[in-house]
Amino acid sequence: MKTITIMVPAYNEEESLHYLYERLFGVVDGQKGYSFELLFVNDGSQDQTLPIIKELRDMDKRVSFVDLSRNFGKEIAMIAGLDHAKGDAVVIMDADLQDPPELIPEMIEYWEAGYDDVFAKRRSRAGESLVKKATSTLFYKVLEKMSDVPIQKDTGDFRLLDRRCVEALKKIRESQRYTKGMFSWVGYNKKEILFDRDPRVSGETKWNYKKLTDLAIEGITSFTTAPLRLSSFLGIGVSFFAFLYMVWIISKTLLYGESVAGYPSLMSAILFLGGIQLIVLGIIGEYLGRVFNETKIRPLYFVDEYNEEKVTNRSDLVQHSAQHGGER
Repeated sequence: MKTITIMVPAYNEEESLHYLYERLFGVVDGQKGYSFELLFVNDGSQDQTLPIIKELRDMDKRVSFVDLSRNFGKEIAMIAGLDHAKGDAVVIMDADLQDPPELIPEMIEYWEAGYDDVFAKRRSRAGESLVKKATSTLFYKVLEKMSDVPIQKDTGDFRLLDRRCVEALKKIRESQRYTKGMFSWVGYNKKEILFDRDPRVSGETKWNYKKLTDLAIEGITSFTTAPLRLSSFLGIGVSFFAFLYMVWIISKTLLYGESVAGYPSLMSAILFLGGIQLIVLGIIGEYLGRVFNETKIRPLYFVDEYNEEKVTNRSDLVQHSAQHGGER
C-alpha cells in the first residue's frame, strides 16, 4: 500500500485546524489502496495551534507534527516538512483551506499516470484585493522575463510531489529560499490542473505586503543575476551619455565661451548620477547579503519536538532525517 503525506505548514492557524482535519479526511478516506499521513509543521505559532495539533494526533495517529524551535518562515517550514515526510508522494497545502482538498484525488490519478509534480494553477483568486492580484501578475511577468528557468505563473505551493522530486528538493539546502522557483528548477514530469481559489476559511493572512516584497526579492535574486547585468548596462549607458554631455560642454565653451551660471543643471546631473550609483550599489548589496548568509552554513532550522519526543538536533538528523526515519 502506497503512503501519501499531506504536509501542512502552520503558523497561528488555531481557527482553521479542525475544519482542515474534517474536510481533508472526508476526502482522502474515500481513496482506497492508500494510507495517509497528515504532517503539520508548526512554525513557532504563538496561539493554540500546537495543542490543537496534539489533540488531533491523540484522536488519530495518522496525524504527525514537527514543532520548530521558533518561527523560521514558511519557506523553511516546508523543507522541514519534506525532511520528515514518510510518503511515497507528498501533497503540500496551506492550513487556511484556500487550497481545496477535493483536488487531491485528481492529483493522485495524474501521479499514478506517471507525473512527478502535479501542481494546481489558480483560475481565480477569491478573497484577494485587486492590488494584490495586479502586483502578483506583474511580479510573475518580471521574473519570467529575467529567469532562465521556466516559472509557473499563478501557482502556489499546492501540489503533489513524487518521492524523487522530494529527494531532489531536500538536496537544496539554501538558507535564502524561494521554493516556487525550486519546483521548476528541479524539473521532472509536470502536470497542471486548474482550480478556483477559495477565501480563507477563518482568520487573516500572515502574508502582509512587506513579507510579499521580501519573497519577491528572494525569487528574483535566487533564480537570476539579471539585475546585476542590468546594473552594468545601466552604468555603461549613463557613462556614455555623460561622456557625450561632457564633450558638448567642452566644445561649447571653447567655441562660444560660457558664463558661469548653470547651478541647477549641475545639481541635476550630480543627483541623477548619485541616484543611479545608489541603485546599483543596492542591487549589488542584495546579492552580497545572500552570499554572506549562505557562507555561514547554518542549519536551516531546529526542531523542538517531533511526535511528542524532544529532539537533540544532531546535524545529521536535522538535514537528513527522512533517510533515518525522522528525528528522534
